[in-house]
Amino acid sequence: MLDLKDLDCLLALTRHRHFARAAEACGMSQPAFSMRIRNLEDRLGTQIVKRGNRFQGLTAEGQNVVVHARSILDEVRALEEEVQAARGEVVGHLSMGVIPTASAYAAAAAHRLRKLHPGIRTRIQATTSFLVQQGVDEGRFDVGITYLESVAVDLLRVESLYTEEYVLLVPSALVDRDVTEITWAEAATLPLILLNDEMQNRRILDQIFADLGTPPQIVAETSGFIPAVSMAQEGMGATVLPRVMIETLGRMTKTKLLPLVDPVIEKPVALVTPKRARGIPVVEALRRVVAPDLR
Repeated sequence: MLDLKDLDCLLALTRHRHFARAAEACGMSQPAFSMRIRNLEDRLGTQIVKRGNRFQGLTAEGQNVVVHARSILDEVRALEEEVQAARGEVVGHLSMGVIPTASAYAAAAAHRLRKLHPGIRTRIQATTSFLVQQGVDEGRFDVGITYLESVAVDLLRVESLYTEEYVLLVPSALVDRDVTEITWAEAATLPLILLNDEMQNRRILDQIFADLGTPPQIVAETSGFIPAVSMAQEGMGATVLPRVMIETLGRMTKTKLLPLVDPVIEKPVALVTPKRARGIPVVEALRRVVAPDLR
């Protein structure tokens, strides 16, 4: 009979693509980890991993084994959590991969989930839209929150959550007191603090400015919004934020929030989960929490 730990080791290897890092993630020595992979190959009577001095990928048979391994471990996890849920409480770990612009939404959803199910422990990782989808595909994330346009809808369950709109957080000294909104072209003339260019949000903004023919005056780039907001508060420049983040900012005394117009840009954001025959209880609990937003 197959050992579930062997399957878990195989999935760790596909995630880390490195024997030493995968072994560390599984809490074992590299020789013991390699023996697990060998045991799995011997049990199935086929080569799973391409041999070499370092990890070189999976064989065709190995890729097929990985698909089945994910399904088997999903079923085992669902069984364990369903037994616990039958006792009246949903418990377990929920891993969420989210684009930075959705981090505030994800945090609010996690808070509501915790109030309903104190036994669920949530981990939120902000990353690029590409890595969100890849993480859901490979099982590193139970759910993803990302731009709808970036998801391969034929491979994943995709449900629209909300539409992302944009505002400008700008130092009060950089705009007139009576200004109540600002165009993208006007924003481009201000010193701007934007996300790094590997983020899809940044690519969206770059395309907006390119379509308008107004190159932005970028003075700083960050991997997240907290540094951008801090720099704006200190007067260094303005930053473009998703409207969904406004409630998390609190009272800002040195800046103004201005809707960005001409044009008004809207980008759909979606909840992304693997297509499974059986739902994982913690994932279904989250889906119930965000159900009013699903479309």
